[in-house]
Amino acid sequence: MNVERRGHVRQPYPVSNCQAGGDTEVKAKPFVIEKRDVYRAWLLVKTNQGAAGVDGQTIADFESNLKDNLYKLWNRLSSGSYYPPPVKGIAIPKKSGGERLLGIPTVADRVVQMVVRLHSNRLLSLIFCRILMATDRINRQLMPSE
Repeated sequence: MNVERRGHVRQPYPVSNCQAGGDTEVKAKPFVIEKRDVYRAWLLVKTNQGAAGVDGQTIADFESNLKDNLYKLWNRLSSGSYYPPPVKGIAIPKKSGGERLLGIPTVADRVVQMVVRLHSNRLLSLIFCRILMATDRINRQLMPSE
């Protein structure tokens, strides 16, 4: 098994500031992504099922090596080195005639999208809560109780 250490990642392409023949391992910028959030995202993706993406990997295939797959995703997300793979395009017929293209991401990319969604929802909830509290405080100052 090829283990990726947290904070270090092999770039999928040569890094421009490396010398010829030099190592392409660079110190990556860390992001705070909890492993439990990646697992929680996996559970939501698994519940939704869905078709395989361009890599042909199904939910069952992903789950057969779940620990390693989730670790790789977590490591790439937390180090800032995750790059989404291409999306599989499927033509869906419209009722009115014609077709529309439906993009199907890989299972791994769906997990990553769910991690981002969960993380964003948490942050936005905090922001909106603070805005509501500040608005309430301002309203109380403008309209003193009788």
